[in-house]
Amino acid sequence: MDIYKQMCGLSMNKIFRNEMGLAYSYDDLIFLPGYIDFSMNEIDLTSRISKRIELKCPIVSSPMDTVTESKTAIMLALLGGIGIIHCNNTIEEQCNEVKVVKRYNNGFITEPIIFSPNNIIKDVRDAIKIHKFSGFPITEDGKVHSKLVGMISSRDIDFEDENVFLKDVMTQNPVVYKEENGSVKLKDANNILKKCKKSRLPIVNNEGELQSLICRKDIRNMNAYPLATKNKQTKQLMVGVAISTHKDYKDRLHRLIEVGADVIVIDSSQGNSSFQISTLKYIKQTYPDVDVICGNIVTKEQAQNLISNGADGLRVGMGVGSICTTQEVCGVGRPQATAIYEVARYAKESNVPVIADGGISNSGHIFKALALGASAVMLGSLIAGTDESPTDYYYKDGVRLKKYRGMGSLDAMKKYSSERYFINENAPRVAQGVSGEVTAKGSLDKYIPFLIQSVKHGYQNVGVKKLSEMHDNLYNETLRGHLRSSHAIIEGGVHHLYNHERSFQ
Repeated sequence: MDIYKQMCGLSMNKIFRNEMGLAYSYDDLIFLPGYIDFSMNEIDLTSRISKRIELKCPIVSSPMDTVTESKTAIMLALLGGIGIIHCNNTIEEQCNEVKVVKRYNNGFITEPIIFSPNNIIKDVRDAIKIHKFSGFPITEDGKVHSKLVGMISSRDIDFEDENVFLKDVMTQNPVVYKEENGSVKLKDANNILKKCKKSRLPIVNNEGELQSLICRKDIRNMNAYPLATKNKQTKQLMVGVAISTHKDYKDRLHRLIEVGADVIVIDSSQGNSSFQISTLKYIKQTYPDVDVICGNIVTKEQAQNLISNGADGLRVGMGVGSICTTQEVCGVGRPQATAIYEVARYAKESNVPVIADGGISNSGHIFKALALGASAVMLGSLIAGTDESPTDYYYKDGVRLKKYRGMGSLDAMKKYSSERYFINENAPRVAQGVSGEVTAKGSLDKYIPFLIQSVKHGYQNVGVKKLSEMHDNLYNETLRGHLRSSHAIIEGGVHHLYNHERSFQ
């Protein structure tokens, strides 16, 4: 019969363009399996978050003050994703977080932290606490391009009084690498560092003046983290930053670009506004080579407005985060699966990637977001409970927890984030988010690979090796699926057990 020649299930176009106008969440959908003729090792998760920024791991951390500061951004970049440092702080604080990321994993460190012989041990100990480095070069005047006179490390200052001058304890005549004709190859310098078995190798010119520094840690990281997201010019880890559309955004923007921010995220709960468009235009006019991600949005009309004014990427989601109450409080938003499908379908015509932001509570949701047209996902609660997130662990009823709060919560608004919701200082504060707790997940170093491997299983099960192939199948309607009943959703999860344990180890 002809009916058996038809493809099983429904295309996403058929599901989302329904006559009743129903909109769907991730859990409402299930994708049908395809044909497997390749191994997991052949799957490539390379994607984009903006027109020019590519990731090997399609994960972006949310710019929330309980999710992303330098520790999160560093580890996520090492693993192939990228962190977006929040702006619920002072300009100086946010810039310092960017600096920490940029200093972490370099080829040549051209602006190392330097001391002079007349600094004291206390200065070094303070720097170790702040920057987490264990050694520093010492030059005649404490600046780069001055004559190198020694190195100081944590071992040199053990058991010493904090007021002792560095000239009395520093290691003199350290091993160095001399530039030849004003240039040096990173590969050659790394080979010298390996042979001398030192932690750091200063690069000096013919006059013995410090030019830069390389670290053994960076060589280890190149081997341990081959997918790391790096700036192609500087070889530093890439990091994104959030800015608001109010008050000090221009000053904040200029400072963040100066310290090396790689991508700007305009952070707003409703991105289709004159405020965001004005901010977007200013950034593109002032820094045309810096990509700007706009949002949040959920409709193609919103997308059209931002794309036509220069947006390089779009952040999609409104009121669907686990700590967001916008839909409940304001009655405005859109179920996330529908929002992703509709916005991504429109944005692809302009080659603008979409980041799915919110509503993701497991690896299956990550796969579904990518399958519906997103190029990457933005995670909040899944990252908030990791070792690298900014808050501290504590125990409640024997469970190890961390604080997690929405940027629209009253707690966050007490600091700076009320600007994100266009709230006048004298107006009553209506929260569009809550403060809560999430369980401990351990280090991102183990957790993200678990999520990624799970997503790869999804790729393999539908029979695709890369995202472009997935999206081709989405739009040519060979990627098929079903809507699920409430009983089907229950059936698809863990059920009918007395007890069970989940683990990502």
